[in-house]
Amino acid sequence: MSVAADLVRVPTLLSLSRVPLGVAFFGVVDRPAAALAVIALSASTDVLDGWIARRTRQVTVTGTIVDPLTDKWFVACVIGALVARDRLPPLGVLLLLTRELAELPLAIREWRRKKEHLRYVDKPMALRAGKVATGLQFAAIGAAVLGATVARDALLVSTAVAGALAGLAYWRRTLIVEAPELPDDLHGAPPLAR
Repeated sequence: MSVAADLVRVPTLLSLSRVPLGVAFFGVVDRPAAALAVIALSASTDVLDGWIARRTRQVTVTGTIVDPLTDKWFVACVIGALVARDRLPPLGVLLLLTRELAELPLAIREWRRKKEHLRYVDKPMALRAGKVATGLQFAAIGAAVLGATVARDALLVSTAVAGALAGLAYWRRTLIVEAPELPDDLHGAPPLAR
């Protein structure tokens, strides 16, 4: 299957819908009900894309790349709009992005390992810890949209803790996958070794 064919699969289209939703958020950030509706719609696409992909056996490499990228795009748009409206403090941005900051070195490491034909995580799948962190991100953002600063701040701290734990879980999974006693079919391998 080609990348173009993967891009028009229902799960990938659901993921891609978060791109215009991120742009739309800038237009509704001052209307809490509409802003929350855009967030809820984005969250539902995030749940549905993975569920449909697994249920219909349409999990693809393209989808596993598009899904997290569109998640990050949407969150970046929302964070940008909230910071611009002074509803999210700069420290809050760092707390929201704890997981991403923990995972970035891992993503770079895996990309370099693949490029150097070393073992790498061939098919990265979302972990439950990552989904929990994403859920808390959405809750903290929802509280910021509503101007509920006490709830927002508590959720920001919870998001940071969950994000750190998710980052550790992704690192742990990657290091375990590299363990030499695991079968090769769990690893990415140089093209000649496949």
